[in-house]
Amino acid sequence: MIILASASPRRSDILRELGVEIKIITADVDESSGERDPEALAKELAVKKGLAVYERLKREQSSDASLPIVSADTIVYCKGEIMGKPRNEDDARRMLKALSGGAHTVTTGVCVTLDGIAHAESAATTVYVDSLTDSEIDAYIKSKDPFDKAGAYGIQGIFSKHISKIDGCYFNVVGLPTNTLARLFKRVTGKPIA
Repeated sequence: MIILASASPRRSDILRELGVEIKIITADVDESSGERDPEALAKELAVKKGLAVYERLKREQSSDASLPIVSADTIVYCKGEIMGKPRNEDDARRMLKALSGGAHTVTTGVCVTLDGIAHAESAATTVYVDSLTDSEIDAYIKSKDPFDKAGAYGIQGIFSKHISKIDGCYFNVVGLPTNTLARLFKRVTGKPIA
């Protein structure tokens, strides 16, 4: 059993598909940061989330505090901009126009917290997006799919038809790089993740 410090249904699905028994405890953390390097920022936020859940469990004197805690943060980086989740339709449209017809990087920081000590790594994937027409962007925004995703898109859904190729881990773009997590988990706990 591990604690997943994330409300992301995509992350919980990935772990369940790996055969991992999880308990979800979300982290309420301030994600503001002065960090501008995508890799460093993704790891910083993943660590914040893992430690926040650990501290909460310790305060509650929960026996779950002894379990490994997995946390992650995914960042889309395009043309010098770190793209979070869109605030509204106009923000989603702006992001999708920036992604259209080019390549961008998706970086996920992954953290395994054990006994109050956080260990983090990251994975990066280059994603290539076809040129999008205004009507394709509008149709995607109408689907409401962009609004809970960094960079205003999900690779695993209807937007996949606009992605010509990737260089790196597919699961990283979904939000949890499985190979990076498996290696980190084994290094930290001495056991395979599943």
